[in-house]
Parts: sequence; C-alpha cells; structure tokens
Amino acid sequence: QRGHFSHEQFERATGRISFFVNSGIRFIEEMCKMRAFGELWDEITEQRYGVKNPKFRRFRYGVQVNSLGLTENQPENNAWRILLETLGVTLSRNARCRALQLPAWNEALSLPRPWDQQWSLRLQQILAYETDLLEYPDLFDGSPVVQSKVEDLKALARAEIEKIDGMGGVRSAIESGYMKTSLVRSMAERVSRIAKNEITVVGVNKWQEGIESPLVSGDDGGLFKIDGESVKETLEALKAVRGKRDAERAKAALLSLKAAAKSGANMMEASVECALARVTTGEWAGALREVFGEYRPVTGIEGQRLGLEGERVEALRKRIQRFTDERGRRPRIVVGKPGLDGHSNGAEMIAVSARHVGFDVVYSGIRLRPDEIVTSAIEESADVIGASVLSGSHVELAEQLMKLLDEAGARERIQVIFGGIIPQGDFERLAQIGIRAVFTPKDYELIDIMERIFSLIESPAAAAE
Repeated sequence: QRGHFSHEQFERATGRISFFVNSGIRFIEEMCKMRAFGELWDEITEQRYGVKNPKFRRFRYGVQVNSLGLTENQPENNAWRILLETLGVTLSRNARCRALQLPAWNEALSLPRPWDQQWSLRLQQILAYETDLLEYPDLFDGSPVVQSKVEDLKALARAEIEKIDGMGGVRSAIESGYMKTSLVRSMAERVSRIAKNEITVVGVNKWQEGIESPLVSGDDGGLFKIDGESVKETLEALKAVRGKRDAERAKAALLSLKAAAKSGANMMEASVECALARVTTGEWAGALREVFGEYRPVTGIEGQRLGLEGERVEALRKRIQRFTDERGRRPRIVVGKPGLDGHSNGAEMIAVSARHVGFDVVYSGIRLRPDEIVTSAIEESADVIGASVLSGSHVELAEQLMKLLDEAGARERIQVIFGGIIPQGDFERLAQIGIRAVFTPKDYELIDIMERIFSLIESPAAAAE
C-alpha cells in the first residue's frame, strides 16, 4: 500500500517480484507470449506505477513446462513434448526464463523415479552447455512475424486487464469466481476439441498404433514404486524434530503468530520466529486456519459446458432421464480431491462432464479429508464418490475411504471410483479394497467414462465386471 514506504523502496520491491509461468507445446506462440509479458510488465510498471529504473521493470519469471499435455499412451513421446515446451521459454534471450522446472516423461503414469528426474535435468544441461543457445543476442528482434504476434497477444491481454479492472481488480475477480471459471472453461474447450479431433495429440487421437516402448517394458514398467515404510520414516522424523526443539519457544512463537493474525499486523516477523523455533509447516498453517478458517475457493464448474454431443451422449441422457423418472431424482456423484494434491483439472472435467449428461454433481474443490468426502456423500445421498488422486497415495486413500464408508454403513449403497495417475499394477489392489472402477489419462474419452459411471449406478454388479 502506498504511504508505507518511500518511492525508492517501492521500486526495489517491484524489482523483486517474480512470476510463475506455464509453457505449452505451441512453442512459437509461447515464445511470443513471454515477449509480450516482458513488454507489458515494463509498460505497466512505468506508466501505471511510476517505476523509473529499467532494472526494476524487468519481467522475472520461472517456468514449469506443461505437465497437462503429457500422455499415458505412448509416453516416450513426452520427452519430445518437454523439449519443445522448453524452447518456448529459452529461445528468445530478452524473454528467457530465470528458472526452469521440467516434468519427467512418465508423469502421466506415476510419480517420477530419480532416474526420470535426472533425464529431465540432463535436457536442461545439454541445452545450456552443449548448444550455442546462450551465445547470441535475441534471435527474434526485428522479426515482423514475431512482433505482429506479440502485438496481438498484448492487445488481448490489455482487454483482459481492462475487464478485471472493471470488476474492481484482481481480488474481486478471484472472489467472484471469474478467474477460476475462465480457467475451467479453457480446459473444457481443450478437452472437447481433442475429443472432436480438432486438436491432434500424437498417440492419443492420431497414430495410436506403434511398437511398445522399451521405457515401460522393464521390470518396474517405468514406474515409481512407493515404499510404504517411507511414510512411517517421515512421521518418525517429524516426531524427532518436535522432540528436540524448545517446546516453550515453539508454543510462544505460535501464540505470537495467531496474535499477529488476529490484530492484522504483519505476520512475517512472527513467521520467521516460528521457523527459527522449528515450528512445522502444518502447525504454522493450523494456527492461521484457527484464526481465518479454511479457505475454500470457487470451483469454477458452474455453468460450464463441454460441447460434447452426438448419438452416445443423447442415448446416455435418455437412460439418465429414465432413472430420474423412476427414482424421482437424478443420479448424484460427489467428486472429491483428497489429500494435499492440488491438481484439479481432471476432477473438474469429470464434474463438468457429469453435469453435462444429466448427473447432479457435488464438487467442493481441492484438499479435502477423506472423512469430509464421505460425510458429503452421505448427506447428499450420493450414488457415487469419484476420487481424483495424482499424488501416488491412491491405495492409502482408498483404504481410508472404504473404512469410513464401512463404519457409516454406506459401503453397499455408495459406489467408489478412482481417477488420476494410477499405475496399472495397482488396479487389482484397488479392486480388492472395494474401488469399482479406475480411470487414468488414457481414458480421455469422457463419454466412455460417463457411460461406465452410470452403469455402476444402474447395475452395480454388471458394471464392475
């Protein structure tokens, strides 16, 4: 806020701002996007905020290239996708990222193994140290094609900024749900276009046939195997930290943090003291949660449509309508994101798709406890719980969900399905626990998923076979 520091301090603080950017497969457009970002940031900080020092107007950003586009089908293709997405944020010297984080080729199959992470690191090292990429000034300065695209992107960005300003600013746009709704709509459009073959995804909707990759034919199938003992070891290490620290200092630090939060004071000093006192992240967040409550953002699924039509969609809608006429209510699904996994695209598309074909949908967003999901399903008289898990903890979460349903006497009434990054080798174990169906990135045809989910409700025994 203005008035709390000098203009010189304001400029220096502006120079410390950095952004986190996602880079996609259309690497020419992505490169132009980053040039547009840089030019706009320079313009906005100078004209809107009066930052005179050009050093403090530089657009600083780090990148996670797009994990969303990685495929379970023909996963070896992902190595080339990652490389191309890297070029979009490294080719243009004046728009080059300051930090680069690459996913692993097999992240649509499982969590990456150490070797997979090393392979992605080697890509960066070869690009930086073996090629001549870093030896030249910007290769695209003066290109009329590039500058034309940059100007187009800047015009679109300015229009979006004007719209957000008209809402009262970024905070209002977030709280109203505008931003999240826009993100979900964009994802829904992408999924719909892939299903209609308007966007080509090699190995998924084009050129599906091929020789099996040796990357996934080894003893481990190219998958990361989770060691169940590692969870116990982590918990023991956490207990050890708490046992060795100064308990009174940690307690006092948490009290100071809560006092600062309640009074509206700057919480940074209290947070630093918490760190020095070895307060854990969970304790720190828990203290703030006690003061402010749990933040539940807008989910963005309201009013979304996928644009999926056709004979199969209409046939499914008729089946759902018959169910509704016979039962006096629509089939109901609770879509849940258990645990700390914040990757919500898959869950959102299932929620939007289910509503599109006629389900009642309950979706409360990310980071839910298993007991919250089960309670919601029981209170809402749900037919199905759909849990989305990309963290590798699908077996443990399945066990917790089924135990809670057992204790509530609802196991036979409520079907449970799982989706996410789940290795094929775990399907049998999940079925033994009681999970009726498992969906992974290879199941990209949403109508197939919707038909199978509804079949579980129509005839649970037959659908599970």
